[in-house]
Amino acid sequence: MKSIDELATDPDFTTAKTGADRSVTLLPDPPRAQRHYTVISVDDHIVEPPDTFTGRLPRRFADRAPRVVDTDDGGQTWVYDGQVLPNVGFNAVVGRPVAEYGFEPVRFDEMRRGAWDIHERIKDMNLNGVYASLNFPSFLPGFAGQRLQQVTNDRDLALASVRAWNDWHLEVWAGSYPDRIIACQLPWLLDPGLGAAMIRENAERGFHAVTFTENPAMLGLPSIHSGHWDPMMAACAETGTVVNLHIGSSGSSPSTTDDAPSDVVGVLFFAYAISAAVDWLYSGLPSRFPDLKICLSEGGIGWVAGLLDRLDHMLSYHQMYGTWQAMGESHTPAEVFTRNFWFCAVEDKSSFVQYDRIGADNIMLEADYPHCDSTWPHTQQTIHDQIGGLPEDVVRKVTWQNAARLYRHPVPVHIQQNPDGF
Repeated sequence: MKSIDELATDPDFTTAKTGADRSVTLLPDPPRAQRHYTVISVDDHIVEPPDTFTGRLPRRFADRAPRVVDTDDGGQTWVYDGQVLPNVGFNAVVGRPVAEYGFEPVRFDEMRRGAWDIHERIKDMNLNGVYASLNFPSFLPGFAGQRLQQVTNDRDLALASVRAWNDWHLEVWAGSYPDRIIACQLPWLLDPGLGAAMIRENAERGFHAVTFTENPAMLGLPSIHSGHWDPMMAACAETGTVVNLHIGSSGSSPSTTDDAPSDVVGVLFFAYAISAAVDWLYSGLPSRFPDLKICLSEGGIGWVAGLLDRLDHMLSYHQMYGTWQAMGESHTPAEVFTRNFWFCAVEDKSSFVQYDRIGADNIMLEADYPHCDSTWPHTQQTIHDQIGGLPEDVVRKVTWQNAARLYRHPVPVHIQQNPDGF
């Protein structure tokens, strides 16, 4: 495995220039995409704007709260409790030539403005034909909010920063366009009792999802097998809050050897999804909390049918291991997996035809704006090419119905019937 922090500071990870030699080319707006379908994207990202935390923390933290400063080499960086967190853009590269793709940019004016400006984001969603979107945090908080909590030793500052991010997300990012953005919160990871209380509080405020870590043990936290996280998972099950496990949320990416080329990391990035799926399934959390909803974000679907086959094969080993029998679960692992897990596809053309085996009710789509593997601005055409030949009822489920149901995000009837309705 390789640390994402290390990859983000490795100038040789891609061919893109860095520092004073970096190339910055912002391409003109693309034409508005032809809309074939109503679409909800369940995996996009926010680049937190410089004013995310402004005025949202108690005054005593004003000097240590996250803020953006200019650097001597012409870049910009976040500073948090005296610690420099250099990657303000973290792969926010849509609207730039592929040759410039990397973990850059390092300035806000080097990004397409929709990466960090909610009003411009909605314009880019309109260009792309995406009606609604669920957005994950970026480098500053960490995909599971872990960086805000582990960079500082001041737990009160960390808690205030997490609360501030959630307030900003609900009031500004999702709150500016509540029909278009599905509110997704950062969890409090340092105390599961308080974390559970915050999930219940945030559910009352309008959050329908939480971004969690696929493997907390890799962040130095108790594992999901320890029972430590039961209070938070109970709160999610009770409130209908979807637990999103975004790949990379454990702070690392799969690799093989230290000298393997960057392509190995890029190709294997999805592999944490299948690992997380098996780990969470056998943790007993879905069995203890049957209403728990777990979404494997940005993990693709190409592996799902094969895993279901493997789970069925392993039925003959239950007596040998004893784990499943000890749970007292009346359903098979494959049945629990289908009941409690949802999956997100970017480009999985050969896998959509397995919708019966995967579960037509369990597949959703993502555009991954503004990252390098985003299908923006041609998401509509990509979807059409990959699932246009499937039965109409399956297409409706995959493009928007499953997401609307899972995240309790209704789509107006006129938009259901007419993708040009927004």
